[in-house]
Amino acid sequence: MTARRCVAVVLVAVLSVAPPSYSAETIGIFESIFESSQSFSETTAALEAALEDSSLQLHGSHVVRVPDDKHQAKVYVLTSPAYADAAASESSRTVSAQVLRIAVYTQGDEQTTYVNMANPVAHAMVFYAKSSSYDALVAAARDAAGEIRQVVTSLPGEALSEQRKPMRTEKHYRKYKGDGPARMMAKFRTFKKSQLLIESAPADEFMATVEKVTAALAAGTVSDASDTTGWETITKIQLRDDAVYIGLTNPYIEDKMIRINSRFRGDSKSDLSPYPGVDHVAALPTEVLIVKDGDETLVLHYGQMWRMQLYFWDSGYRAFTANVGVPSAIAKSIKAAVIAAE
Repeated sequence: MTARRCVAVVLVAVLSVAPPSYSAETIGIFESIFESSQSFSETTAALEAALEDSSLQLHGSHVVRVPDDKHQAKVYVLTSPAYADAAASESSRTVSAQVLRIAVYTQGDEQTTYVNMANPVAHAMVFYAKSSSYDALVAAARDAAGEIRQVVTSLPGEALSEQRKPMRTEKHYRKYKGDGPARMMAKFRTFKKSQLLIESAPADEFMATVEKVTAALAAGTVSDASDTTGWETITKIQLRDDAVYIGLTNPYIEDKMIRINSRFRGDSKSDLSPYPGVDHVAALPTEVLIVKDGDETLVLHYGQMWRMQLYFWDSGYRAFTANVGVPSAIAKSIKAAVIAAE
């Protein structure tokens, strides 16, 4: 065998065992991981029992208010200690990547119960795009996804591994500023520029700021779905000494996200299953971040048009133009709730 042929054989062998590249394939912001053979209540009970025995930490859950009560849905907010350790040296402004979400929901004429997750790998590609440890962090996110999949293996039913819309390439996620012509609606902002400042304080007032913001949000009242005001806190997670994540929801955001995503999905809705957009509820909760950044404490929330495109772009451009005022209403309401105590 010639030297050139030996090198070729070695290269083939190395490539055959190398980890898969995501560069060419499309990756869903959600991933379906389980079809249950049990009822919704039996599935959520079994999942909660399995989470207690898992490597993941459950920080909160929320029963989602589906329009007209036509489906059932519940969201779980978790973290992976192993993933958190892998990302410990990253910027405090990237911590949204570490917050994991599982959704249980019913869908179809038989109201079959499914489980999906907000895809940790896609989120790592967005939030760690500029990191010098990008490959290691994507690998850690892949491991976190594996931890979630492991949880559902003990449940009665069938394991799935289906990437779900909206789908994008790794290149798109790493430069994510929105989608298609709607990029202009998101003002061509990356995730960091989409972290909008509500207020700031000196770095040594970090914990005082956390307490103030938590109290202000708790004081809000949650109204019906026709009103954008009032927020309830699903969870508050101290991810590290310099970062706190507060997960929020209210009837308005739940109603809008499900209706908007369902409207143009005629191929997957029926009289018995009118809101197929229920499979996107793992987009909840929306976030307020309190982080130390240099010599400042920053209270941040996300530009909701950027965020809604990330999770609901498969609703189509028409859906966004028809609901162009919704992101602004949500963002203004969050800001008003945070500063209410001042």
